[in-house]
Amino acid sequence: MRRRTPPPPAPLPQREGVDPVRVRLPVAEGWDTVREYLVERLSGAGAGVIDAMFDAGVIVGADGRPVAADAPFEPGMFVWFHRELPAEVPVPFPVEVVYRDAHIVVADKPHFLATTPRGSHVTQTVLARLRHELGLPTLTAAHRLDRLTAGLVLFTVRPEERGAYQTLFRDRLVRKEYEAVAPYDPGLALPRTVRSRIVKERGVQAAREVEGEPNAETYVELAGHRDGRGRYRLVPATGQTHQLRVHLTALGVPILGDPLYPEVTAPVPAGDFRRPLQLLARRLEFTDPVTGAEHAFVSGRALLAWSSYAAWAGADRPPGVTPRATR
Repeated sequence: MRRRTPPPPAPLPQREGVDPVRVRLPVAEGWDTVREYLVERLSGAGAGVIDAMFDAGVIVGADGRPVAADAPFEPGMFVWFHRELPAEVPVPFPVEVVYRDAHIVVADKPHFLATTPRGSHVTQTVLARLRHELGLPTLTAAHRLDRLTAGLVLFTVRPEERGAYQTLFRDRLVRKEYEAVAPYDPGLALPRTVRSRIVKERGVQAAREVEGEPNAETYVELAGHRDGRGRYRLVPATGQTHQLRVHLTALGVPILGDPLYPEVTAPVPAGDFRRPLQLLARRLEFTDPVTGAEHAFVSGRALLAWSSYAAWAGADRPPGVTPRATR
C-alpha cells in the first residue's frame, strides 16, 4: 500500500492557540480557478466573504504568499487561511496542569470547557488555552472528554508521537476511573458490571441503548451515600459516547446535572455555569509508550454536589459563579 504524502507545514502561525484552516484542492476537474473551488467548498460563507478574503490577501499557499482569486486551479494544491473566530463566552475556570514532560501534558479540565475546538467552541477549549499558556503550538489531544465532564485529559507534545499514545486508548491499555454523584437507590445491587449496546446517531444529542452485541462495558461501584445521594466509582472498559451517563441512567440513577439523560432539557443561557454535570475523570494510568515510565495521575477536583449539595443546587447563585468544591 502506498503511503500518503503528508501535507506541507502550515505557513501561517496559530491565533489564540487555534490552527489555520487547511484546504487541499481535489484531484479532479470542474473548476478553473482556486476561487471557484473555494466558493463551492465553503458555500456556507458566501461568495462575498470569499472574495473579501482574497482581496485582503489572507488566503495563502504553501510559501505563505497570498493566492490570487484568479489563480489557476491545481489539483492537490494546498491553501491556508484563518477563519473568523466565533464570539465565545469565557469559561471562568482555570485548566490545571497535573504533569508535563518532553512528550506529554496531563491537564485537569474544569466543567464547561471543551477539550478541542469544535463547532462554536474554539478558543474556549483546553487545547487552545494550553497551546497559548504553555507555548506549545504542536500540542494535540490523545483523547477527549465531553465539554460538561471535568477531569484528566492527556495531550501529546510531539506530533510524530501522537499515534503511539492514541493507540493506548484504542487498544484499551489505559486504565480510566471516573467518579459521579447521582441519586442513591438502596435497592440497587452494587457493585456490578453493566454491558449494553450503545448507539449515537449523527445529529441526535443523546445516545441510546439498543438490542444487539454489547459494545459498552462499565464497572459500577458505590463509594458512599448520604442524604439520598450516592457517590459512584465508575471504571469503563470501553469508550462509547456518553457511556457512563447512559449506563447510570439505565440503572435508574442518572448523574446529577445531566441535561441529556434521562431527558433532554432546554439549553441553559450562555454563561450560566451553575449546576455542572457531576461527573469527573478521576484517575488515568498507563505505561508510557515512548519512555516506558509507569504513570498514575489523580484529579485534584471534587464534585460539588457531594461535598456541598446546597451550594451546587442553590438557585440564588448568579450565573457564571460556581464555588470550587473541597474534597
